[in-house]
Amino acid sequence: MATVKLKGNPIHTSGNLPEVGKTAPEFNLTKSDLSNATLSDYKGKKVVMNIFHSIDTGTCANSVRQFNLEAAELDNTVVLCISRDLPFALNRFCGAEGIDNVETLSDYKDWNFGKSYGLEYIDGVLQGLLSRSIIVLNEEGKIMHTEQVQETSEEPNYKAALEALMDA
Repeated sequence: MATVKLKGNPIHTSGNLPEVGKTAPEFNLTKSDLSNATLSDYKGKKVVMNIFHSIDTGTCANSVRQFNLEAAELDNTVVLCISRDLPFALNRFCGAEGIDNVETLSDYKDWNFGKSYGLEYIDGVLQGLLSRSIIVLNEEGKIMHTEQVQETSEEPNYKAALEALMDA
């Protein structure tokens, strides 16, 4: 279990981020068109997982906007923006913002992503949502970088994630 904070108040997650150097756990998430997406679908590409609690919060929305800008410059890389928001909400946000360089995925059906990655909040006002985190994978699905943002109202370290891509 990891402890992070929301405006200084501690909240806990169901586990810890997977370890750097390990193979990322498989997942089954839902795309904005309601089709399924698995980690295997992205084999052969570098992957940035931008994980957050809700697209309808300022910090989460900013992370999607920032990665959308950065993703336009990345070769052989896909940015996955993952939350428990309904696919309709993710699609609405991206359409309204003109975001088309990232892929949104939802863990709303069975909540297995949050559980297998140890990122589900188990207490506090965000209970049941996903902890703000970044996971970078190489083309084989090996974890090259992780960050679980310690103060959830803050944005992730974009520079560290992008640097990890260079080494992936």
